[in-house]
Amino acid sequence: MTLRIGNASGFYGDRFDAVREMLTGGELDVLTGDYLAELTMLILGRDRLKDPGAGYARTFLRQMEECLGLAHERGVRIVTNAGGLNPSGLAEEIRQLAGRLGLPVRVAHVEGDDLTARHPGNLAAHAYLGGFGIATCLKEGADVVVTGRVTDAALVTGPAAAHFGWGPKDYDRLAGAVVAGHVLECGAQATGGNYAHFQEGDVRRPGFPLAEIHEDGTAVITKHPGTGGFVDVGTVTAQLLYETAGARYPGPDVTARLDTIRLTQDGPDRVQIDGVRGEAPPPTLKVGLNRLGGFRNEVAFVLTGLDIEAKAALVEQQMAEAMAKSRPAQVTWDLVRTDRPDAPTEETASALLRLVVRDPDQETVGRTFSGAAVELALASYPGFHVLAPPGKGTPYGVFEDVYVPHSAVDHVAVLHDGHRIPVTPAHDILVLEEVPQPPLPEPLPVTEPTRRAPLGLVAGARSGDKGGNANIGVWVRTDEAWRWLAHTLTVDRLCELLPETAELRVTRHPLPNLRALNFVVEGILGEGVAAQHRFDPQAKALGEWLRSRHLDIPEALL
Repeated sequence: MTLRIGNASGFYGDRFDAVREMLTGGELDVLTGDYLAELTMLILGRDRLKDPGAGYARTFLRQMEECLGLAHERGVRIVTNAGGLNPSGLAEEIRQLAGRLGLPVRVAHVEGDDLTARHPGNLAAHAYLGGFGIATCLKEGADVVVTGRVTDAALVTGPAAAHFGWGPKDYDRLAGAVVAGHVLECGAQATGGNYAHFQEGDVRRPGFPLAEIHEDGTAVITKHPGTGGFVDVGTVTAQLLYETAGARYPGPDVTARLDTIRLTQDGPDRVQIDGVRGEAPPPTLKVGLNRLGGFRNEVAFVLTGLDIEAKAALVEQQMAEAMAKSRPAQVTWDLVRTDRPDAPTEETASALLRLVVRDPDQETVGRTFSGAAVELALASYPGFHVLAPPGKGTPYGVFEDVYVPHSAVDHVAVLHDGHRIPVTPAHDILVLEEVPQPPLPEPLPVTEPTRRAPLGLVAGARSGDKGGNANIGVWVRTDEAWRWLAHTLTVDRLCELLPETAELRVTRHPLPNLRALNFVVEGILGEGVAAQHRFDPQAKALGEWLRSRHLDIPEALL
């Protein structure tokens, strides 16, 4: 007996038509939609400031206006975290929609994640719940289940637990579903989107993924026939490494052991996942806190042609004098050398000098700052211009996480008729500990001839953010390449290749079953994506930067 779970959204703003595409493209039992991220919770929190009835992903409601009848007709149940900060509000909107459409659809929702009242000073404080609230709603007959902040994988573990009758101690089965859910959660990233080896298939419009889940927790990742993109061991490996860390992947229902995963190509666009082992969940739940950190402003000066450094020094001195009275709390300059000598176009002859200011006071980084930049238009370096005129200061957010015991959360399934069923927290818990370093393969012989070349010729990578930290997952496809990578790409070598990481704490986690190394770089993103600490605030391209760096690679691997 197989449960087919598809996903139609990886973030708030993903492809609108994906819900219809997934419902019409092939057989499904459950369709999920992941709309939440750290930044999304801040956005929804600001929406709720303006309108207490807001706080959910309005896109999902519009998608249901088009497709709720189609899902009902095909017998596909819908599970989504689009409820955001207001799952009861979205659930009621869908009930009203179903009434207008004349559909006998039962809509349930999950509550208990909202801890904002206990964390004053934050726009939103939400615990990451597991999948058993979802499972309860489905077992009680819900056709649509709306949640707030649950783990992304809970959208899959909940339906699987309900369908197969898994209990809280079925750790291996739950862990298998967590791994499948982690692969599905980012939508087309599992089918060739954002993939290091994207040129190996047609990824102009990749289809969305689905998982065929079995009673023992094993799964096959695939996609509907005829859709774009591709599914292979590489695309699944890349997504498994995305926004993870070590061998233990903790969650509210189970800790999945990523070092036990086995991936097998099971035919075209089919990858089997098996061997996953699970352990009791950790004693605490993660709570994401989002607050306003202050205000920021930015101006990008364009420096063209000769004397780039001298031009940058001049405008830095001029702006420092202009800001001497207002004194923003944080001032950051970045010279981005996109210029090249004897360039054939003006754009390729130009560099960018970015100035970012932050302060608790909006006016300090607002008109005063903007005016100082504008007043230099005829009184600074030759060729002065900016990418866009600076505006008023805009708010930025700060994300941090704290942890609370399971008992601190009132996890409740609210059925279509209003009946409330408490969800029992985990009874067995296991304190997280680092897994002992696994044995590495024998290194390649030192006599192997090498050639200086980019790492990306032999390795794939994917990177992402978790609060202020970033992870970089690096993998190779052959045992010989793994013998080389495992001994070559040490923490010290990574810090040499990515100098931004040299002063930060970097931890390396080998995952031999995946022929992969996962690096966690602490603090590189400052106070999280909403604070826009660096040029790439979510570290999306950190892995691609690493792949572009040159090192000595055995010629036999090239």
